[in-house]
Amino acid sequence: MSILNQKTLSKKISFQGIGVHTGKNSKINIYPAKPNTGIIFKRIDLKENNIIYPNYSNVTDTTLCTTISNQYGVKVSTIEHLMGAFYGIGLDNAIVEIDSQEVPILDGSAKYFLDEINKTGLTASDVPIKIIKINKNIRIEEGNKFISIEKSNVTSDIEFEIKYKTKSIGTQKNKVNIFEDNLVDIYNSRTFCLYEDIEKLKKLNLGKGGSLDNAIVIKQDKILNDGGLRNDKEFVNHKILDCMGDLFLSGHKIIGSVHCSQGGHNLTNKLLRKIFSDKANYSLIEIKGKQLPHTFANYQILKSIA
Repeated sequence: MSILNQKTLSKKISFQGIGVHTGKNSKINIYPAKPNTGIIFKRIDLKENNIIYPNYSNVTDTTLCTTISNQYGVKVSTIEHLMGAFYGIGLDNAIVEIDSQEVPILDGSAKYFLDEINKTGLTASDVPIKIIKINKNIRIEEGNKFISIEKSNVTSDIEFEIKYKTKSIGTQKNKVNIFEDNLVDIYNSRTFCLYEDIEKLKKLNLGKGGSLDNAIVIKQDKILNDGGLRNDKEFVNHKILDCMGDLFLSGHKIIGSVHCSQGGHNLTNKLLRKIFSDKANYSLIEIKGKQLPHTFANYQILKSIA
């Protein structure tokens, strides 16, 4: 299957479970969609004004998750793991129906999303994909945190670094190429928190559905989950998953190199807002070419649409 044609699901897939922050159960049905639909969220528990588009400009909260809202204040939260799964596997078009505000956390990773998508399979259309090509290097700094994106002709990669005082996490860094690398460890990496932060979450009215079934918890430098970690860099790999999901709020895959240290949902959203604040920063192009297994190295630019 060519990565250069728009893809959707072969058939409907469904998930249900608790929301990690609201503590409420929810169910989502993900349906195939026509080319150029993009990703659409629909709150089926509401009868009207229930369509929300996962776009960087619709992000209204980045406190420990990514929340999008429409003009009527209707929200969908914790979309980043599902969006990261879509971004990595190359799913361009889908309608996500959800019967509550928060996407179920499942096991805290994107593993179950990817398992079901792979089981069902994708269907490719004859319509070429669109990509965003970065034209200018951009960097945002906030204290000791930063995120940047640099020009690249053919690759989409993310280099992420985290720094924690607790020895169980410490300093971790990893870099992945979205088109070329095996992303299994990224998809399988779970969200995490420090035990001493749980009370802080409660005061923020968050984390109501959190448990050892859907998050890694570290207490006094000890991992409380049975079985420990799934991979040696699970902490930073989960941050890369989050970053992938947040980047897909651009609407398309991005050709460029992202570098981030100690960032998160808020910083990634600020990066997207800065990119799209000036048309000179990027080009939106439609592409086609021979069937390629991993990269855009031989792509042919069809036309500029920006």
